[in-house]
Amino acid sequence: MNNDTQPNGVTGNPEAPIANDTSSLRSELTPSQAMLLIRILTAAAFIVILNETTMTPAIAVLMDQFNVVESSAQWLTTAFMLTMAVAIPLTGWFIDRFGPRVSLLTAMSTFIVGTALAAFAPSFAILLGARVIQALGTAVMIPLLMTTLMNVIPEFDRGRVMGSVSLAISVAPAIGPFLAGEILKYFGWRWIFGIVLPLAILVTLAAVRLIPRGGGAARESIDLVSVPLSVIGFGGIVWGLSSFGEGAEPPLPAWALLVIGLLALAAMVWRQISLRRSGHEPLLDVTAFAHKDFSIGVALMTIGFSAFLGIMMLLPLIMQVANGDSPEAAGRALMPAGLMMGLLGPLVGRFYDRHGARKIVVPGAILATVSLAAQALLAPGGEWWLIAIINFFAGTGLAMTFTPMFTASLSALPAPLYSHGSALLATMQQVGGAAGIAVLISLMTAGASAHGGPAPDHMYGGMLSLLGAAALMCVVVVLAFFTPSGKPEAAGGSHGGH
Repeated sequence: MNNDTQPNGVTGNPEAPIANDTSSLRSELTPSQAMLLIRILTAAAFIVILNETTMTPAIAVLMDQFNVVESSAQWLTTAFMLTMAVAIPLTGWFIDRFGPRVSLLTAMSTFIVGTALAAFAPSFAILLGARVIQALGTAVMIPLLMTTLMNVIPEFDRGRVMGSVSLAISVAPAIGPFLAGEILKYFGWRWIFGIVLPLAILVTLAAVRLIPRGGGAARESIDLVSVPLSVIGFGGIVWGLSSFGEGAEPPLPAWALLVIGLLALAAMVWRQISLRRSGHEPLLDVTAFAHKDFSIGVALMTIGFSAFLGIMMLLPLIMQVANGDSPEAAGRALMPAGLMMGLLGPLVGRFYDRHGARKIVVPGAILATVSLAAQALLAPGGEWWLIAIINFFAGTGLAMTFTPMFTASLSALPAPLYSHGSALLATMQQVGGAAGIAVLISLMTAGASAHGGPAPDHMYGGMLSLLGAAALMCVVVVLAFFTPSGKPEAAGGSHGGH
């Protein structure tokens, strides 16, 4: 399976980064071609991420359509998240091996098959399988987009371009539930997939025509020991956390899934380090964590996404269960957060290019924390428009936090580790999101039961869970003070590897 001599020539120094031929893309592309490549990848990412959040408003409709209970219907969301967590760790090796063109075409073709199958699904089981296929395609897109951006965009301009990219990848999940609600109102649930399908096909056809060939590298065969360890490790952790959050009944107790996942993950990390030391290529190069700024960035993004995704799940529940609002009102209240995260991306990116991460991440994290604390005090029992206004400020703070940290974290790595760093960052966000949902929903349930007497007090439970989200953001504020303080070319220029 693994040879004593690597094709990329790292046998002399096992600690050196494994060569990544995708970094040669910058020399092969003109600046206009590089931006065209990023725009195509961004459009593809927008489409697949949009589809990730459209299922939540359709759960009740699908329960009636297929005569399934809520715990079964929720698997349309859980299975998607679980598949993403399992598949993303494999993307670093895949992107390095095949390059951006083949990776994008494979991802989008898989996504198109899953979307078409979902649109015409005759049963719930087929629809669930279609969502898994969609997730397999979706898992590749964010690591691919981030890796390619880091390889083809000069370091001094990455903040601006990353800001433009965030316009797409932040707006998509924000408008997904709202768009799905409008589609359900006028057309029916199958059109949630039917509208996405032609857009995915158009982007794929554009990729075939415009993305250059090549960019991959000769690689060792994939390590067949690492793959099952990764699947069991990340899958067990996310499944266990999701089971805590949803109160579902998995085949094993949630704590057992977590223990199995953690043990498999520990074995997987040990395997990657062993492969690296012996001069072979790991499936997921965890030596990226040896770079301090990357480790801090991953910790900050993971905890921040725990709070953010927990809020995206909690606020609709609080508004509908405690406040008696409609799903449409909940969608309108959530939208400002995602819109601000996207619309401010280019402006935040330019600020990062000129001043570095810390000067914008620290005030952004503080603003997000204060906004979430305000939600805890005002959202339970509050009007939807008040919640929307607070989300406007929360989205502003999160834009100031997440957009620069994507760039700063990956810029701390040498170029050969970009694909592995992107995969690690995306995987930890999935784990963090599952953990945030589990912790905050557990807080809401416990608070409602403990404070409500005979009937649960959903307002108190909602307040307690939102305070938990604000507490998570307090940790993000602390980490923000340890982010790089210099301008990008000064903070990470020696790592570029170009």
